[in-house]
Amino acid sequence: MEYHVPQFIEVEDKIIGPLTLRQFIYIAGAGGLCIVFFAYLPIVFALLLSVPVIAFAAALAFYKVNGKAFIDILEAGFNYYTGAKLFLWKQREIKAEEQHAAATAAAAAATALREVRNTPKLTRGKLSELAWSLDVRSSK
Repeated sequence: MEYHVPQFIEVEDKIIGPLTLRQFIYIAGAGGLCIVFFAYLPIVFALLLSVPVIAFAAALAFYKVNGKAFIDILEAGFNYYTGAKLFLWKQREIKAEEQHAAATAAAAAATALREVRNTPKLTRGKLSELAWSLDVRSSK
């Protein structure tokens, strides 16, 4: 039995002309608010208040930041500025005993690492002899 799997589910449906329902609500809300401004305020004040409202509604309806809706970006910014910040690192003075213990532990770890590796040391002379022998063999 085969089932049809829906595709493009993240794309909103165009309900009112070329606008989605969300875009239409933003634009209609801004238009209604501008009508209220023009009905109850002098023309100059109505224009001054209407321009930012229309710009904000247009940004909410159409502007995308890195493929995300502008309202999502506003929500993330609001949550960031109002949310608690978690700071884990706080600088404090290290006591002499702790510093000595840390140095001892670091020295012990370094010696253990050297013992585990047990690799021969490569001096500059041995390295240059090895490079010379490789150069001579590859040129033949």
